[in-house]
Parts: sequence; structure tokens; C-alpha cells
Amino acid sequence: MAAPVVQETDSIRRAVSLLSAMDSGRFPLLLSRLLQKLHLKTESTFSEEEEEKLQIAFSLEKQDLHLVLETISFILEQAVYHNLKPASLQQQLQSIHLDQDKAEAFASAWAAAGQDTIEKFRQRVLNPQKLETIGWQLNLQLAESMQAKLKSPQAVLELGVNNEDSKNLKKVFVEFNHQELFEFYNKLETIQAQLDSLT
Repeated sequence: MAAPVVQETDSIRRAVSLLSAMDSGRFPLLLSRLLQKLHLKTESTFSEEEEEKLQIAFSLEKQDLHLVLETISFILEQAVYHNLKPASLQQQLQSIHLDQDKAEAFASAWAAAGQDTIEKFRQRVLNPQKLETIGWQLNLQLAESMQAKLKSPQAVLELGVNNEDSKNLKKVFVEFNHQELFEFYNKLETIQAQLDSLT
């Protein structure tokens, strides 16, 4: 078996015992919902009202429900990160003593929606921020002594980036000396050449 992607900790042991006791008929629906929203970082998977219904449906206290939801999400994120096959995921979960029904439910849900989930994560990672604005300024520091002719030019780039999840423009300032700016320019030229070769 591959190296374990989920380490047995006290928290995981507690979550596994709660998961094993959950209703096997409703569990796949919970997994499916979590998989659908796993890639959305800023959005909550369940509303407060839905969480209350889940507490009743699975006979869990609020704290235990949160532990279960966080653990399921963590396991699924590990499956995304390691690009696990469904059988490998099932084997991994059985190695941390999750009962067979639940491990099979994870494997089935992962077989049905795993590749789609991985693709959604790739899209999120590839396009996390977009460059909206570019500004620049040149700062020139002169030596204080008249005898020293030292000049220290600094270029400052102001990059306005926008996160897909948020509508706020965030400004990033990058300062370059002459050599750093020259190296940056050369890297941009290389990137441009590679983009040109692809189009």
C-alpha cells in the first residue's frame, strides 16, 4: 500500500468512530454534497438550517457534526492532492479503521466525481488571481556627500490583482534594482517567446 495520506490522530480516531456510527443510507448523499462544493473555499457547504437538519438526521451534536464534516473534507482534499484511485482511497480509509460500508461509500463517490473535483481544483489553482492594473515609478536615491557620486535607482511596479472569489482589488508593490529588473525583463521575454510559439 502507498504511504498513508491520512494519519491517525486523536481527532481522526474520534471522527472515524462518529463516521462509522452514521446512517449508511444517508451517508453517500452527504459525501456527494461535500464533493460538489469542495473546491469552493469561501463558500460554506451547508447553511445553518441545513446543519441543524444534519444533526437530527445523523444524531450528532453540533461540535461532532463539524468534526465529521471537516474530516470528510480533509480526506477528500487529500484524495485530490494525491490523485488517489478509488480502490486506493478505500484501502487507505480501511487502514485507519473506518468501517467497510463507509470506506466503500467514499470509494464510490470518488469514482463518480473524483476526476471532476480534481479538474475544478486545477482550474482554481491555475486562475487564482488576475492582473487588473499595472503602474510604475522610478525612485532615485543620491548619496548625501557631494564627494560620493553614488546613485541607487529603484523601479517600483504596482500590480493590481483581483482574486476570483473576491471583488476587491489588491495592490502588490514590487521593487527592483537595475540588475533585478533586467533579469525580470529577460524572464518575461522568455515567457512571451514560449506563448508566441504556442499560438
